[in-house]
Amino acid sequence: MSTMNTVGRPTTPNRVESKPATLTGGRGLLQNEALIFEGDGWGKTGVDLPQPATDGSDLGDLVRRDPIGLPGLSEPETMRHYVRLSQKNHAIDLAIYPLGSCTMKHNPRLNEKMARLPGFSDIHPLQPQSTVQGALQLMDSLSHWLTTLTGMPAVALSPKAGAHGELCGLMAIRAAHRAAGNGLRSDTPRNKVLVPTSAHGTNPATAAFVGYTVVEIAQTDDGRVDLADLEAKLGDDVAAIMVTNPNTCGLFERDILEISRLTHEAGAYFYCDGANFNAIVGRVRPGDLGVDAMHINLHKTFSTPHGGGGPGAGPVVLSEALAPFAPAPWVVNTGDGFQLVEREEDEAEQAFGRLCAFQGQMGMYVRALSYMMSHGADGLRQVAEDAVLNANYIKARLSDVMSAAFPEGPCMHEALFDDEWLKGTDITTLDFAKAMIDEGFHPMTMYFPLVVHGAMLIEPTETESKAELDRFIHAMRALAEAAKAGDVDRFKGAPFHAPMKRLDETRAARQPVLRWTAPDGSNMAAE
Repeated sequence: MSTMNTVGRPTTPNRVESKPATLTGGRGLLQNEALIFEGDGWGKTGVDLPQPATDGSDLGDLVRRDPIGLPGLSEPETMRHYVRLSQKNHAIDLAIYPLGSCTMKHNPRLNEKMARLPGFSDIHPLQPQSTVQGALQLMDSLSHWLTTLTGMPAVALSPKAGAHGELCGLMAIRAAHRAAGNGLRSDTPRNKVLVPTSAHGTNPATAAFVGYTVVEIAQTDDGRVDLADLEAKLGDDVAAIMVTNPNTCGLFERDILEISRLTHEAGAYFYCDGANFNAIVGRVRPGDLGVDAMHINLHKTFSTPHGGGGPGAGPVVLSEALAPFAPAPWVVNTGDGFQLVEREEDEAEQAFGRLCAFQGQMGMYVRALSYMMSHGADGLRQVAEDAVLNANYIKARLSDVMSAAFPEGPCMHEALFDDEWLKGTDITTLDFAKAMIDEGFHPMTMYFPLVVHGAMLIEPTETESKAELDRFIHAMRALAEAAKAGDVDRFKGAPFHAPMKRLDETRAARQPVLRWTAPDGSNMAAE
C-alpha cells in the first residue's frame, strides 16, 4: 500500500528499490572517498617547508632512513578528503540524534563564541594568578550556579569527565571513612559499594578501581531499585551506594528519600550518578534528596554533547560531610581578588589530593556558564520540562506499534522499548537499527540497559522541535509496520544506502584491520 511523502509523491515504505551502481561510487552529490593512504600523490605536498639548518647527524641512530610513509596531498585534495569524510557521518546539526542516556542535543553557538574569547581560549595554567582573575571569577560563578542548582555546599571543578567525577566522589567517600577510622585499611573496613543492576557501566568499574568490592542491587519489575534487597545488603561493611536518578531505564526513583535514609542509617554515603541531570535541573535539588556526592556532566547538561568531540568536564558536588575531603584546587574569594587553594594544608588539610595537574577544562567552564546565564533559572527549569515532555511524546506515539519496557506511567527524559513486539518476525533490534540508517537517522542506543531484553533506548533531548520529533516518529512507525508485515529482507540487508553497507560485525570485531598496508589482496574488508 502506498503512502504520501512530504512533497506529495507516492512512496512504498515496505519495498527497497534497487538502484543501478554509479561509475564513480558516488551517490548523487555525496562523493565516494578512498582512504587517505590510497592517494597516488606520494611525492607532493601542499606546504613548502624550509630546508633544515642541520643534517640531523647529532641524532645518531635515531635518524629516519626509510620514507615517512605518509601520502602527499595538495591543499584542495586535503580539504575535499575531510569534507567528503564528514558527509559520511551523522551529526546533531543534521538531524535528531536519539542515543539514549547520552543527551545528544543542540550545542548553542553562543557558547562556542564565548569559549573562544581572548583570555579564555589562550589562557595558560602556569600564569600568575594575578593575571587570570577573570578566569578565576568565572570558575567561582560557575561553582555558585552548580551548588545552587544542586542544593549542595561544595563543588570540585577539576574532574574532566563523568567517570572521572565518579572517581572523585568515591575517593572523597573513601577519605571520609578513613578519617572516621573505618576505611578500606582499618580493623573495621567498609569495603563494599552497592550498585543497581541498571547502572551505567562506569559505576561498578569506578568502585572496583578505587578498591571496593561491588555488590549488585536487584531491580523491581517496574524498573526501580528494590528496597528490600537494598536493605538486606546494607551493613557496616558498606561504604556507599551508587544510584543514577533518573535511572538508566529513564525512570525517576520514587523511593529516593527512603534509599537515602536507609543508606545513612547504615553509616554509608549516597553517591548519585548525575549523567541524567538535564531531566531534573531546575526542578529537583539532589541535596534535598539526601545525596552526598554527584558528578555533573557539564558537556551533556549544560552545553556540548559528549564534549563536542573534545574535552568534557565532570564537576562533583559534595555534601557538608564530604566537603572537607574535596580535592584541590578550588577557588576562594579573598575580598581583594580570587585565588586558588592548591596545597593540602590549612583549609585543604583533609583534601584527598589532586585529580589532575591543573584546574580542569576552562573551555567547558566557559561554555557551561554561558549556557546557564543565557537560560536563567526559568530557562533551566524549562530544559528539564522539555526533555521529559519530548520523551513522553515519543513513548505515547510509539507504544501502540512498539512495546514499552515499562508501560505503566510516564517516563522521564528517555523512552525505553524492548523487543517483545518483534517476536515472530525474525527481525532483531540490531536489524531494526540498521534500517533506521536508511531513513537518515542515527540508531537509538541498543541492548542497553542490559536488564531489558533487546532494549531500544531513545532520548530525544530538550532541543528537538515537535516537527523533528514527528518526522522521526513517522519513520519509526513505518519501519515497525514493515517489520510486522513480514518485510524481512528490508531489515536483514540494511542499510542499503549507507556508504559502507552492512558489515560482518562479528568478523570486524574479531579480525579488525587497524593498520593500513599496501594492497596485496590479503587484507580484505569485513564488508
